Amino acid sequence: MEQLSPSIREQVSQEDWEKTPASVKKLVESMADGIEKLERQVTGLLEVQQHLSEKVNKTSKNSSSPPSSDPPGFGEKSKKKKSGKKRGGQPGHEGKSRDLYPVEKCSESYDHYPTTCTCCGEILSGEDTNPYRHQIVEIPPIEPEVTEHRLHQLTCNNCGASTRATLPDHVNVTGYGVRVVAMVALLSGLYRNSHRMVQSALADLFGISMSLGTVNKLRLEASNAVATCVEEAKLYVQHSKVVGADETGFNQGNIDGCNAKNLSAWLWVAVTPLVSFFEIALTRGAEAAKNLLGENFAGILNSDRYASYNWVDISRRQLCWAHLKREFIKISERSGVSGEVGAALVKQQEKLFELWHRVRDGTLARCDFIKIAVYIRSEIKELLEEAADYQITSIEKTPLAKTVRTCRQLLKVEPAMWLFVTTESVEPTNNAAERAIRPAVIWRRTSFGTQTQAGSTFFARMMTVVTSLKSQHRNVLEFMAQAVTSAREAKKPPSLLPELISGKEKQDFLNVV
Repeated sequence: MEQLSPSIREQVSQEDWEKTPASVKKLVESMADGIEKLERQVTGLLEVQQHLSEKVNKTSKNSSSPPSSDPPGFGEKSKKKKSGKKRGGQPGHEGKSRDLYPVEKCSESYDHYPTTCTCCGEILSGEDTNPYRHQIVEIPPIEPEVTEHRLHQLTCNNCGASTRATLPDHVNVTGYGVRVVAMVALLSGLYRNSHRMVQSALADLFGISMSLGTVNKLRLEASNAVATCVEEAKLYVQHSKVVGADETGFNQGNIDGCNAKNLSAWLWVAVTPLVSFFEIALTRGAEAAKNLLGENFAGILNSDRYASYNWVDISRRQLCWAHLKREFIKISERSGVSGEVGAALVKQQEKLFELWHRVRDGTLARCDFIKIAVYIRSEIKELLEEAADYQITSIEKTPLAKTVRTCRQLLKVEPAMWLFVTTESVEPTNNAAERAIRPAVIWRRTSFGTQTQAGSTFFARMMTVVTSLKSQHRNVLEFMAQAVTSAREAKKPPSLLPELISGKEKQDFLNVV
């Protein structure tokens, strides 16, 4: 009976087994071995099925995959029934109209008066103190302003040598003004156009002819012009009280003679409400994170659970709850104990964010939110500990083993899940950094990355300039023109630091760095 599986051993008594003929015993033992083998195969196939099911059902709701990778028709929007109403604004909705330009901005204005009453035909006279205003906006034909400098060459009557005049110091040798350089940077950086598209846009919009090589030279000039501004923005971010960080893959091609080698690079971003800093590095390790935030970073970091940020003290970290939610959903979609634990975690997460939204709209006081969050935290921690207590082998790959490992990892950083509850300036998600990095992801997909280190530097600097200025509602073209002018005249460049902060605050920051 020792050779039989426990399930069969329980069904056959020792006495009956001893009375069983040897031939039958041999047959039963063979069948028992076959059953055990089949059970192991079924267990293995179930594990494979669960693994494949997770891969097939992987979406932006239960993983870090972007929404663009979701299958057609996925999401709540596709499930909504059509209302039967016509497209567009519905009767009674608040109308929207375009903003009118100030009267002093109008190049011309005309007054129109009605002559007769539409009701009785009486002749009308008088003035309307508040007439209805209708404006026509037009773009005039654009022609470049071309200034010619003629360098004459004269021959010396004494020795016969010829001497040509040189350009004055204030005349740039590139042959293009600062606004042209700024426009090239804007078209290439903000609007993500290729060199050839920039060349075409300048010709079509402004009548400016330019070679592809010149486009690249002017990009490089713009990049160098904002180098100091970007470095100042980096220091500002590193000394901010709360910073959101994120990273994404990036391609950088190094051209070496006839051989092109694509390097695996990463685009890093550090975000504050008014200033953001971007950087491309050839590593995704802690070294790059320290260079992004500064080794002496003393603020609060809002990020995901990526290990490169683990050098920041856990008491100064806020983990992104959008990522945690996806982890909980992934666990809930597994079978057995995992599904039960995951469903309970999702329920607590939903309860937490229902309260958080009430805090944001002012219907729940933060002090009350803090008290309630204590119970939610206790429930979530208890669920994580319950799953983490299951015993698994180090190489086990079952759904339950994945759940156990995830819960054990979350317990190690559990204190970093709750900083937003007690600290008003901290958000529960890292959405700000993810929104900031999204245009860069679109640019990467359309351009397949950059070809050189200089191209990566230009891209990171322009992303820093554009994102920061957009957050501050400042004009990017004017800033770039001012930066190029300052560089050509060897003057102090403009600043990316917020204009909304006081002069004393800005000076205090400059004194620190």
